[in-house]
Amino acid sequence: MLQYLLPIFAVIIGAFLVILTRKKAYFNFKLLLAFSGAFLLALTLFELLPEVYHHLEAKQTGLFIMFGILIQIILEFFSKGAEHGHVHVHNHGNEFPWALFVSLCIHSFLEGFPIHEHNDIVYGVLIHKIPIATVITGFLLQSKCSKLQVVTFLTLFAAMTPLGTYISNHISIVSEYISAINAIVIGIFLHISTTILFESGEGHKFNLTKLIAIVLGIAAAYMI
Repeated sequence: MLQYLLPIFAVIIGAFLVILTRKKAYFNFKLLLAFSGAFLLALTLFELLPEVYHHLEAKQTGLFIMFGILIQIILEFFSKGAEHGHVHVHNHGNEFPWALFVSLCIHSFLEGFPIHEHNDIVYGVLIHKIPIATVITGFLLQSKCSKLQVVTFLTLFAAMTPLGTYISNHISIVSEYISAINAIVIGIFLHISTTILFESGEGHKFNLTKLIAIVLGIAAAYMI
């Protein structure tokens, strides 16, 4: 049951962080983002990658992973980087941000596929989704979207990952290709996590606190 509930809790936590702290948590948010990127990358390398290479031929696996990276690049063209903690969308009037909504829902849906009852990737998704939900909630509250639109956006976004998990675990046709799908999701995770870790917002200056957050994220993933 946790594999279905934790991604939903992540969105709820992210939304409440915005409501409770507003802009006071910006510095801590960057550290949370660094931690989440390292945690997701490490879990992908420790758990998902060996499993996929065990079931698929090596070159085929690499092809699927590269396909996942390309998918994420396309999704980010529409989401403007919301998956790794940045939203560069200018919402004019009260127009609903459909491109952002659809791209994030596709991303969220796909990341639910590798989550199974007895693996730990759900914790990587949990930590990953909190800063995303924080950014999206902040953007929606600052836009002129109605409260109903904000709640609908967040509700559907939260439901996409459990939906992907349910389909991967209960639809027999999907289960036949789950290793290939997981390889695609690995590409998505690799692109997002490395973008979080390596994109610079501070003029390429050394940041000890960010480094500590990254090391803690890797250590936490290793000890799970």
